[in-house]
Amino acid sequence: MKILVTGGAGFIGSHIVDMLIDSGHEVVIVDDLSSGRESNINKKARFYKLDIQDSLLDDIFSKERPDYVNHHAAQKDVRLSVTDPIYDAKINILGTINILQNCIKHKVKKVIFASTGGAIYGEQDVFPATEAHPARPISPYGITKLVAEHYLYYYKVIFGLDYTVLRYSNVYGPRQDPFGEAGVVAIFIQKMLKGEQPVINGDGEQTRDFVYVGDVARANILAMQDDISENIFNIGTGVETSIKQTFNCLREIIGPSIQEKHGPAKQGEQFRSVIECTRAKEFLKWEPVTSLIDGLRKSCKYFQL
Repeated sequence: MKILVTGGAGFIGSHIVDMLIDSGHEVVIVDDLSSGRESNINKKARFYKLDIQDSLLDDIFSKERPDYVNHHAAQKDVRLSVTDPIYDAKINILGTINILQNCIKHKVKKVIFASTGGAIYGEQDVFPATEAHPARPISPYGITKLVAEHYLYYYKVIFGLDYTVLRYSNVYGPRQDPFGEAGVVAIFIQKMLKGEQPVINGDGEQTRDFVYVGDVARANILAMQDDISENIFNIGTGVETSIKQTFNCLREIIGPSIQEKHGPAKQGEQFRSVIECTRAKEFLKWEPVTSLIDGLRKSCKYFQL
């Protein structure tokens, strides 16, 4: 089959592309390289440098005629979404609509959509949160992802476009951007390896559900099935790990001499986040297989190269 992957030069998207190609599929990548990297692009994929809002997307769909679309292109920085919600909405809502319009026009069979667990559920009532947890996003990023999910439902009901939404917890692993407001794992690793001092925000007791990128890529492959009766799945581990615990795990791997340093807590930062993934296990036959310590070791090895 032919799959068009938006954001296929990015952290998660590039791993999905590699796994699709290893599985024998033909892959087309659309990425504007605003956050993705050319070095991540699989040489066996066809690559188009293009913003997903661009009208030229129609030409790519017309030429390539993909069977499936895996949509990972996004404005993913939560803090940037707060400072510039218009920019966030243009990419995550208008860009997604442009993709869905082309899917209908060019008869795509199914869309796999990368959404978010923590940012959609907001401050949780129960731990871990199931897919039925109230959606109360407290960032423009979370709002735009939820809006995109509603558009997918609309296109399914009105036009018959099949879709699967994958709500990720905190994804980490090789190729993650260690700069700016990136994931804490990549930031910590990069600083530790360079001999710089990582800073833990607040007391470090805030928790996250860390899921390895290879496990996430595998969930995307399984989501391509056409006979799935559910549309929305949490993709995580169901395990809470504090930022302080994560720091200490990395210190054991990289060097016990690294000191623990705390800074002020980030205003508005979610304190606890963990999602329940039983539905993915039942319907997708997916569950995470990479332990946190193994995933951190693989991540450290990548950043050492």
